[in-house]
Amino acid sequence: MARYLDVHPENPQQRLIDQVVDQLRDDALIAYPTDSGYALGCQLGNRDGRDRILRIRELDDKHHFTLMCRDFAQLGQFVHVNNTAFRAIKAATPGPYTFILPATGEVPRRLMHAKKKTVGVRIPTFPLVQALLDTLGEPLLTSTLILPGETEARTQGWEIKEELDHQVDLVVEAGEVPAEPTTVVDWSGDAPEVMRVGAGDPARFE
Repeated sequence: MARYLDVHPENPQQRLIDQVVDQLRDDALIAYPTDSGYALGCQLGNRDGRDRILRIRELDDKHHFTLMCRDFAQLGQFVHVNNTAFRAIKAATPGPYTFILPATGEVPRRLMHAKKKTVGVRIPTFPLVQALLDTLGEPLLTSTLILPGETEARTQGWEIKEELDHQVDLVVEAGEVPAEPTTVVDWSGDAPEVMRVGAGDPARFE
């Protein structure tokens, strides 16, 4: 049965953030709110957590996982960013964008796209997630919580608790969150390609 923690979205209580991070360091899989709906998350080294995300969402190894990063400096440790991409991505972050970029050696191979050796990265604006990342001290392996047969991310923690009670270890409640997804930009080649239009203005990458 999953634990359930009610955390303030704008002014998250540090003692509760500490509890979430303790769970993550103990190889927990969590469902947590972001500025684009709920997501599933675990530590980068949590092999079982990664496999559980794939099972819950019924995905294969071609799925692009995302590393939720605290800031641009941390993002730069895990992906290769060329000079042109550097300026554009830095100007757009933090914000509602996910970027697909070539992974560095810091990213475990099982988290990369099987053929392209790429990974998604994003820097959120949501204070609760920033507090989690600041306390954890490393990116959070994450995937939007869109269940099989659905097209949008879940937005309410209590619903997730009811449905995934025995599939995740912790649900973080923070009231209803927006469901609009991030705009996804693939910059693994020479020029950016908008793969999904979401909350972020795609015009700056077209």
